[in-house]
Amino acid sequence: MDGDEHRPLSRAEQVDAATPDSRNRVVDFLRAAAITVVVLGHWTIMAVSVDGGLQPHGVLDQARWTHPLTWVFQVMPIFFLVGGYSNALSWRSARRRQEGYASWLRTRLRRLGIPLLPLLLTWLVICTLALALGAPAQTVRLASQMALIPTWFLAAYLLVIVLAPACLVLWERFGWYSIIGGVVLAGLVDALSITTGQPLLGYPNYVLVWAAFHQFGYAWLDGRLAGAGRRLVLAAIGAAGLVLLVGPGPYPVSMITAGTDAISNSNPTRVTMAFLGMMQAGLVLLAERPLTALLRRPRVWLVTVLLNRRIMSWFLWHLTALVGLAHLLVALDAQTLLPQPLTGTWWATRPLWCLALLAITGVIVLVVGRFEDPRADDRPAPALWRPVLAAALVCAGLAVMATSGMVGSDGVNWVWPLLPVVGLLGLGMVRLRP
Repeated sequence: MDGDEHRPLSRAEQVDAATPDSRNRVVDFLRAAAITVVVLGHWTIMAVSVDGGLQPHGVLDQARWTHPLTWVFQVMPIFFLVGGYSNALSWRSARRRQEGYASWLRTRLRRLGIPLLPLLLTWLVICTLALALGAPAQTVRLASQMALIPTWFLAAYLLVIVLAPACLVLWERFGWYSIIGGVVLAGLVDALSITTGQPLLGYPNYVLVWAAFHQFGYAWLDGRLAGAGRRLVLAAIGAAGLVLLVGPGPYPVSMITAGTDAISNSNPTRVTMAFLGMMQAGLVLLAERPLTALLRRPRVWLVTVLLNRRIMSWFLWHLTALVGLAHLLVALDAQTLLPQPLTGTWWATRPLWCLALLAITGVIVLVVGRFEDPRADDRPAPALWRPVLAAALVCAGLAVMATSGMVGSDGVNWVWPLLPVVGLLGLGMVRLRP
């Protein structure tokens, strides 16, 4: 026993011992698990072949039986659930320290924005060089669009962060009614957008749906979702809402955009995503107690911590790895390595495909991961307009690029990738000097 008492602690044990008892480890686990599902899902649904090239939603377009599976693999609501928990915790802590909104928002912008800058600048260089070397504009446009798909989430999430303190006030004053009101408004926006056939009219739901659902994270933090009964009710409400909306309602089954569907549940965000989130949140929170016990194991907790430490890099760069490998293999006419999508050979080789992409992305993360460890920013709080304008510029640029990439008919659309750069660097959210 004496030998055990005096042996050096392993790294896993050191990390475990350094974690405060007050930390909810399930929040970190769900964030890491969700990013893993997103990455593997993107690597699977995007089919690649020598004849067809890169097909963004090839599996969903060619195999409708996969559409119900998106109720499991579309896990963006989980990000907003844990985001609500974390943002409420962070803002309340800032209030106790008497830290103002401007300083708090700058900190959140830095956390999201600093890892983003290398991705945008890298793709600016790629697009410029590819077009200069004679690559077809449409090919480069699609490549940049596919690589930058993750930026739609950042745009939506950043908008919710900007509104998080105000939404927390609504939650603290009105409770569940603040969520119900947001979902009802989102339903009215959908009704207008769908009946008029104008998807653009549905874009306010990027804010309404996610800001409303984000508040379930507040409810989790405040103990308003404690107990198996409440969590079962939440899951049942979500499941019933989904069944009604995709059954007799006008919404498609797939929670991820498919080219064969007239309406998309995710572009723009529809009220279906709020009900999907309720179902998922209720189910995953039912597992909170066993997950908490599991995460008390030092090795499991170490893996969770390591994934969270580089989570932005994995998320932002995993599709760049796919786009790069896909174009290389197509250029080499590597038909043996690119079996026809949805054949038996194609399904059998998906684990190898994912392992290859995992290795490539891992190398990229080793290079760019340091941008997730910026130095502390001890500057005085900025004027309020600066972080608010910076957030608006970042959201505007990312929203356009997530839809149309960086290349248009006239070449590189410099304005969209430069908007986030101007917002983060030009408005002083990120310091250029060390």
